[in-house]
Amino acid sequence: MTDAPLVRLLIGADSPFGIGTGTVVLDSPANRNALSARLRRELLAALDTAAADERVRVLVLTHTGPVFCAGMDLKESWGAASGAQGVGELPSILRRLWEFPRPVIARLAGTARAGGVGLVAAADLAIAADTVTFAFTEVRIGVVPAVISATVLPRLQPRAAQELLLTGNPFPAARAATIGLLTAAVPPADLDAAVTDQVAALLRGAPGALAATKELLRRPHRTDLADLDELQRSSADHFAGPEGQEGIAAFLQKRPPSWVIEPRPALEDDRA
Repeated sequence: MTDAPLVRLLIGADSPFGIGTGTVVLDSPANRNALSARLRRELLAALDTAAADERVRVLVLTHTGPVFCAGMDLKESWGAASGAQGVGELPSILRRLWEFPRPVIARLAGTARAGGVGLVAAADLAIAADTVTFAFTEVRIGVVPAVISATVLPRLQPRAAQELLLTGNPFPAARAATIGLLTAAVPPADLDAAVTDQVAALLRGAPGALAATKELLRRPHRTDLADLDELQRSSADHFAGPEGQEGIAAFLQKRPPSWVIEPRPALEDDRA
């Protein structure tokens, strides 16, 4: 008998958010979706499969159960060797999310702690129910949030980051939105509608233009104009390219561009 997967990938018509989307579901509620060795392995495989599938123009990362992700599986991390292995694999997961070739939305109906907050920060957009709480609990068990700082610190206001990473205090979704960790915190009943709205907005963007814009957003912010020539070349290439020409033609002809997909509303009985 084969064990049920801990991570599920739903694409297109199987995804709760419809054609053009992929949904990665963390499905290990028995251990609060903690990043066990098996879950890490399955999550990496799901992200690689989704990245290689051109049907996936928007990826939604979500979960089952009352916890989005509790961070590293501490039962497995008991012992220096296993703990080091888990931390050693986490950068690959964060990198896959941060550098995913299409937009990624984190959808949270439940709590995130430690490494789970790193997953949220690695997504391009993050929407949570306003009942959700977050915490960087690492210092309270004698470890350091070093790996997740790579995705978390670019999101958070500096003073908030110092307080929350040093104290380990939990904080609510409303504050997470204020300090930059979340795109929005909404009532639980509105969560899927809010995600669907963002999916619809993203599906109106041209795939190549979205990928290039993601790359642009990952560039280090500069105060000088040294790279303007390179940026001008990129802009000119996209204006002259097939997506740019199709988009301009569609605007002039008052029609949707060829890449636009209208997602179907997610039904209550098939949501992740």
